[in-house]
Amino acid sequence: MEHDKRLIFIVDDDSNVREIMQAYLQAEGYEVHTFERAESVWEVWSDLPPDLVILDIMMPGMDGYEMCRTIQAKSMVPIIMVSAKDNEVDKIVGLELGSDDYLSKPFSPRELVAQVKTLFRRIDVMAGDAGNGTGRQEM
Repeated sequence: MEHDKRLIFIVDDDSNVREIMQAYLQAEGYEVHTFERAESVWEVWSDLPPDLVILDIMMPGMDGYEMCRTIQAKSMVPIIMVSAKDNEVDKIVGLELGSDDYLSKPFSPRELVAQVKTLFRRIDVMAGDAGNGTGRQEM
């Protein structure tokens, strides 16, 4: 499947984590934009709405929970949360706020890629598109 129309935002304050996720997702053909802070995302969102947001929870400024809540209030863009917070309560809170999946750090980049592919496949099936749509929703 062609992924060149799929735009993924990665929001994580750890540059090493951002770079690893970006490299693996770009190797699969996705367009990836990375952000160190949640606030930076809003500067480009209206001009370049993503198909998926991969979001860390613990960041300076707006944290991942608050960003997830804000995205879900205005958009149907899917979210995968990634965090070093790995207890059950943190996972449940993230999922209840609207995250579509939750990966605990450290995680395998290949597992993340598999989760991304699965999420897009589900979106395509729900849209009746069998792989050609982007699933992108405007905010």
